[in-house]
Amino acid sequence: MSFEGIQGNRTLDILYKAEQGRYGVLAQVCYDAQSVIAVVRSAERMSSPAIIMLFPVTLAYGKGPFLQFCLNIAHQASVPIAVHLDHATDPEHLELAFSLAEKGIAFDSIMVDASHAETDEENIALARPYVERARRYGIAVEVELGRLEGGEAGLRMISDAKLTNEKNADMFMKGTGAVILAPSIGNLHGSYLKPPNFRQDILKNLRTMFKGRGIPLCLHGTDELPDELFRDCIASGISKFNINSWARDPYLENLAASLRAGKPLPDAIEEATEVFAKVCDRFMELFGSAGKAQLETQTR
Repeated sequence: MSFEGIQGNRTLDILYKAEQGRYGVLAQVCYDAQSVIAVVRSAERMSSPAIIMLFPVTLAYGKGPFLQFCLNIAHQASVPIAVHLDHATDPEHLELAFSLAEKGIAFDSIMVDASHAETDEENIALARPYVERARRYGIAVEVELGRLEGGEAGLRMISDAKLTNEKNADMFMKGTGAVILAPSIGNLHGSYLKPPNFRQDILKNLRTMFKGRGIPLCLHGTDELPDELFRDCIASGISKFNINSWARDPYLENLAASLRAGKPLPDAIEEATEVFAKVCDRFMELFGSAGKAQLETQTR
């Protein structure tokens, strides 16, 4: 598989180190500047790598100025932090990302989400042209093999899940040209109505298949999962964990409560930002990434 055009990519560098060190990396969805600041604050004090993720709805709202803010604060941090566009499904969102990249405001990585396709072959046909365009700007691309059901704030609702067929994974990654794989293993977006039953065998088979080939694995659908399941997924090969409501909900609840209580706006924002950051702290500890950025600096 060719990595032409994306050597030295920030997201891939972070995930390759996580694969080698057998730990996970927090990829936190951010909807506003405060949550972006919280991720960076947490990563720096925990000496951990991290990934700031935006949904297309947030990119469409803030456009170039907000993405430039995210890139500046991430790339100027004292630890490795990348900026990722998650679940880019609609052509207008992908075109916006590429038009900004043309102006020098480029994501480190994007997810080209064609999982709504009826077949793996259709998924490849939809994704590949965008993957090829992304490489021109040094952007690494994540794709989803199979389909997750459910939805989150800012994402479309999907009702028909489809497990990843690991036998097609090699063909799929070669066909799309992408370099990060998000499998469907029984995970879903949003709340789990039944206890999650993840197919760890699929993850283990994918890890074996792609060992040494530079294809990190990403887990979506992490709301409400028990800590032990996160640890199991790291052991099975996951290096990127997409996190959303764990930090978002307490952040918003705290901010709303502070404002209702009459707290000054700057104080309310600072307190809520720290609530968000402390959730990030916990996941960096849980995933085993805490202290790893310091270690990387010492070994360079």
